[in-house]
Amino acid sequence: MDTQKLAAIDRLLSRVEKPARYIGGEMNTQVKPRGKDTAAFAFCFPDTYEVAMSHLGLKILYDILNRQPDMLCERVMMPWHDMADHLRREDIPLFSLETRTALHEFDLVGFTLQYEMSFTNILEMLSLGGIALRGDERGQDEPIVIAGGPCAFNPEPLSAFIDCFVIGDAETAIVEVTRCVKQLRLAGAARVDILYALLQIEGCYVPSLYEASYHEDGTLQGFAPLREGVPATVRKRIEMDLDEASFPESIPVPYTEIVHDRISLEIMRGCTRGCRFCQAGMLYRPVRERSPEKLLALAEKLVAATGYEEISLSSLSSGDYGQLAELVRGLMDRFAKDRVSVSLPSMRVDSLVKQTLEETRAVKKSGLTLAPEAATQRLRDVINKGVTEQDILRSVSDAFQSGWSNVKLYFMIGLPTETDEDLEAFADLARLVTGAYFAVPREQRAPGLRVTMSAATFVPKPLTPFQWAAQDALPEIKRKQALLRTALRPVKGVQFNWHEPELSVLEACVARGDRRMGEVIYAAWQRGCRLDGWREHFKFDVWLEAFAACGLDPDFYAARERGERELLPWDFIDAGVTRQYLWLERERAMAGTVTPDCRDGCEGCGLRRFDGVCVP
Repeated sequence: MDTQKLAAIDRLLSRVEKPARYIGGEMNTQVKPRGKDTAAFAFCFPDTYEVAMSHLGLKILYDILNRQPDMLCERVMMPWHDMADHLRREDIPLFSLETRTALHEFDLVGFTLQYEMSFTNILEMLSLGGIALRGDERGQDEPIVIAGGPCAFNPEPLSAFIDCFVIGDAETAIVEVTRCVKQLRLAGAARVDILYALLQIEGCYVPSLYEASYHEDGTLQGFAPLREGVPATVRKRIEMDLDEASFPESIPVPYTEIVHDRISLEIMRGCTRGCRFCQAGMLYRPVRERSPEKLLALAEKLVAATGYEEISLSSLSSGDYGQLAELVRGLMDRFAKDRVSVSLPSMRVDSLVKQTLEETRAVKKSGLTLAPEAATQRLRDVINKGVTEQDILRSVSDAFQSGWSNVKLYFMIGLPTETDEDLEAFADLARLVTGAYFAVPREQRAPGLRVTMSAATFVPKPLTPFQWAAQDALPEIKRKQALLRTALRPVKGVQFNWHEPELSVLEACVARGDRRMGEVIYAAWQRGCRLDGWREHFKFDVWLEAFAACGLDPDFYAARERGERELLPWDFIDAGVTRQYLWLERERAMAGTVTPDCRDGCEGCGLRRFDGVCVP
């Protein structure tokens, strides 16, 4: 970027909200020189700085790439609307934080796909960065645009805009992809040949080398490779040994407050519980744990490198970590004297957490979060939650007896087979939870009871047993939310929160979208949609205009149940868990049959086809 535009950036910083989002230079950032043989990678997070810098995956891949002597990685985040507008008016390209290099000057531009409603931000970032939006319009010297993350398991809605998707764990794959692009570019290879070479790397999907066709009713008719040597299925990558997998010993420390401003220590990956609505629980199988020894060593280095005073034990279900008590005790023994606290952000309600709660409250006591998901046993069995009312009450009683007074309970509404009786049971459960607080003697309980019950709307996600299910129509979602508000209003000490229903409907549309959904995303972006995940910027009416302009109906994607034989847009992705097993789990759900935890014996989900996967 020329000096004139660099100077203009400095002027803009005084005219935008939160300039710390754009200045870079944080402690522990890595600025590497770019030689002629260096592969330059821009890690793009399609949301604001505060969200991006809370994301552990960014920190892991940033560290991995910068450890390579022939690679460098710099960060690029979605600017807030004020900065984005200024960049357009001043004709300044979106730039990296480390060196203010324009996005289009990198060799690779990689997006992490964490949330479907960030997809218009990807188009906005490419446009601001001076990169052609569509892959087939990019020139020879433009960056190779890649993407990964959980939403990449249905890559089709972004297939027109992303050159290559990396499916699954990326610690090793990201280095292989970057080195492949670097070597072929140095050799002068054509862009199409680079993409074909990427396809030979396990876990990589290049959408331009496949073709989709449709029936007259709009359902998918076929999906096939376009040339010889292109695989019919793409198998996800798995990092089997987390102790051997790379993890940063130093992370950038922001100048400004971020969403999760602390050390995030990934203690395990995957989940054995098999909740039927949970995409992450299916995608991140098998369970792999880091050893307490490795985690204690990492914590030691991260605390020394950052000065943070909180360590969060990160996983899908931290209460299931096999040596949780030992790990927490080790962390507290080491860090309590330095006033460094340990938090458990994700606990199952049937976990035996009382001892762990007692350990963690020694330094700092924050709110406790539990996720019963449904208020009746019948519906918890349908979704395979595997917990009872007794489990829930024991967990909150343990918390109240251990000095907690702030408890958050997460639920879903609109789950398959749900009835009004299931919803009305929320109030009964709320009364039991508050009763558990008042059952603790006054002199022993913490003051200020606060029970927050948050109800998200069920969104059917790909590669889950409920991928075939219909989502409730928008009027029905609103009716159910109103029913819950009325039922919970008389319960003292309980606060009820709910998600924007229109946002959940669009999330379902994009989550189960096919290639045509990409045109809707493009049309919405053209009409000004960006930062859709932020309530103040979400424009549902504009999205509906985009659907109409593309001749598509949101209900086709969100509110329509799929049949067993329907070809789904992501069926070519091998995520380990087989389609047959997912359908079996759907049938068990309809019968209200619970599937045991995988730790109690293999249920035959299909993962043992992968080398190195241990079967209990």
